[in-house]
Parts: sequence; C-alpha cells; structure tokens
Amino acid sequence: MELADKKSLTVVLEDVDQRLLFGQNDIALKVIEANFIARLVARGDRLTIEGAPKDVDQVARLVDDLITRIRQGDIITEQYLHYAISMVKENGHGPANDISTENLLTSALKKAIKPKTVGQSKYVDAVDKHDIVFSIGPAGTGKTYLAVAMAVAELKANRVKRLVFTRPAVEAGESLGFLPGDIRAKVDPYLRPVYDALYDMLQPDKIRKLLDLGVIEIAPLAFMRGRTLNEAFVVLDEAQNTSSAQMKMFLTRIGEKSKAIITGDVTQIDIEKPQSSGLVRVQKILKGIEGISFVYLSDKDVVRHRLVQRIIKAYERAEKPRRRE
Repeated sequence: MELADKKSLTVVLEDVDQRLLFGQNDIALKVIEANFIARLVARGDRLTIEGAPKDVDQVARLVDDLITRIRQGDIITEQYLHYAISMVKENGHGPANDISTENLLTSALKKAIKPKTVGQSKYVDAVDKHDIVFSIGPAGTGKTYLAVAMAVAELKANRVKRLVFTRPAVEAGESLGFLPGDIRAKVDPYLRPVYDALYDMLQPDKIRKLLDLGVIEIAPLAFMRGRTLNEAFVVLDEAQNTSSAQMKMFLTRIGEKSKAIITGDVTQIDIEKPQSSGLVRVQKILKGIEGISFVYLSDKDVVRHRLVQRIIKAYERAEKPRRRE
C-alpha cells in the first residue's frame, strides 16, 4: 500500500483476549483490511494501524468498539463485525455502547436472547416503555422473533397471564384452501414463524401444555373479533396484510394490564390494494398518541445471512424507478 498521505497509529490491547478480538486465523483483521484502506499488524499487546488518515481513525474507533463488545461479555460474530464496520463508516463510531446488554430471556437451548443491533435495542426499549408498539421493517430484522421473546419473558415474570399471537390469514400468492383438515390445520402452517420462535424459547412439552391450557393462543386475526384481551401480551404479525378496519378491530381488543406489538414490512404487502393496508394508514392515524410507539428497522438491522441485506438493497434499487412512474 503506497500512499502519499499516510498515517500510523498504535493501539495498546490491555486485558483483552486477542483470540476473541481477532478471531480464528486473524480473520477479523483480514475483514477489516478488506473494508478500509489500512494495514493492521499485531505484535504482542500492540496493534499498529497504517494507511489513509481517515481510514486509520475509523479502524481505531472500530477496534475500540470491538474491545467494548468483548468487555460486555459478547463474542465478535461475523455479523456483528460487518455491522460495526458499516456503523463506523456511517456514524463515526461503533454500535456497542448503543446496544442493550440485558438478556430478554434464555432460550430452550440455554442461549441468551438479546438485541443484536441499535435498532433492535430501540425496539426492546420501546416495548418496555409503551403499551402498544409498532415494529416496521424488512425481512430478517428480528421483528417477530424479538416480539415472541419479549412476550415469553413477560409471561415468565408473571406480568401477564396469557400470550396471544395472531396474523391476518392472507394468501401470499398461494392458496390455503386446498390444504386438508380443519381451519387450524389450514392456518397453522401460515403461523409457523411464531411456532418456530416459541420452540426456540420453550421446551416442546411446555409449549403443548400452555397451548392446551389456553395460556398461549395462536390464531388467525379473524378470531380476535368481539374479544377483550386483559392481562395479555398480544402480538399481531404480518400486519401489512390487514385492512384498516382489521387494524382498528385488533387495536380495540387491548384490555387492562395488556401490551401489544404489531409487526410488519410495508414492502411486502399481499392484499389487493396495498395503499389500503392497515399498517400503512395507522402510521398517520395514531402518530403522536401517548403510550404508542413506532419503531422503524432497516436493512442494517438484518440479523440473518449477510446476503439478506444485499438482497433487500437490490430490491429497493429495482423498485425505486417503479415508484416514480
């Protein structure tokens, strides 16, 4: 690397396990070098960063963020490393201090479930402070998974008496009518993401028992009509596929000592008239009402495979010209 304007900076790595910081075979250093005009050399407890002045400063902030993350008790995953790089480039600092370190709960596999991005932290904080929270964002941002985790945590803490998970039974380009069985047999596959999240957090026999007792209910949105849900944690998933009337019906089911999360992705509306989506319209109708919060997640909050972020961005680019037409 030959640069006319070059800077060198040495970072002292005190009380940090370099295996956690650099990764196996120094993979983290290689990823950082691939994303900045900089070269990193580790010797003993010192890391030397050489390169373009702006990049050297950003890498130093990135390394500081990674060290903070390790001291918080977390490991540096590939997903976090790329997320931190994007945040440093965009904001000038890493995300570690803005992400909650508090566990929501421990999964059935003894895995700590907690926010992984700044957006997810804002989401969890909003649910803690408000009775009704709308979480709006693209696929892979943890909208449903975190909603289920927060609901289960509330139930375990005895702050609610039951959990209700619901979705509008809209056919996303596929027909449910041909499926065999009763209405539950037809709709259960459509509600599978909720079941998947629950099975991550509770043992199967526990889930079956709670379902049998009615402590956990998973049902199509139409089943909510005429009910009042007291002391419940209620989650409406895929809310972009509700009509405005359905959204109003759902929101007016909320009773005393209850919380509600409404999740959805306004770029994946499956109803015939997308502009009439209840999730689209509710943002204007309920804006500014005390006790209600809207949290917007972006492609930066995607916690699935890194390619999901690229896919989302590619579709956004492809759809922009169509929106102008």
